[in-house]
Amino acid sequence: MIRFVKLPPAALDALIAGDLAAAGAAAGQPLSDYLVSESWLWEIRRDQIAREPASAEWVARAAVAEPEGLVVGHGGFHGPPDGDGMVEVAYSVDPALRRRGYARAILAALIERAVAEPAVKVVRASISPDNVASLATIAGFGFVRAGEQWDAEDGLELLFERTA
Repeated sequence: MIRFVKLPPAALDALIAGDLAAAGAAAGQPLSDYLVSESWLWEIRRDQIAREPASAEWVARAAVAEPEGLVVGHGGFHGPPDGDGMVEVAYSVDPALRRRGYARAILAALIERAVAEPAVKVVRASISPDNVASLATIAGFGFVRAGEQWDAEDGLELLFERTA
């Protein structure tokens, strides 16, 4: 089971600064070095929350495996539901902890969160066609190929969607 821990702006600032102890204190949960290594993402999410405070309820979460209480990665969405009720999942597992089912557990928890929100109609995943592990992760969750897009940073991405 995955429990998500919100990373408030103070935790994001501390992760960006590389201060793991302060980040954990701000989040109310000991965090991991892996989250510090993702500082580029926390900069994006911190700025996003500053521009759009409502996104704080959808982005920037540490993923904690229970009952172990182990931070295994992070998960959330790119933002709140858009005008069509679509949210896009975003998650990553600490490389030292991969191939243990944590990505599927994080994705399942994200889908559960999306389904519980009446405003969400569609859940999207965008995945590089070369990312065999991520393509395998979404299998069995009801995603169907919905197209493709070009991402300026990541290149070609395949789009998959499922109803909430």
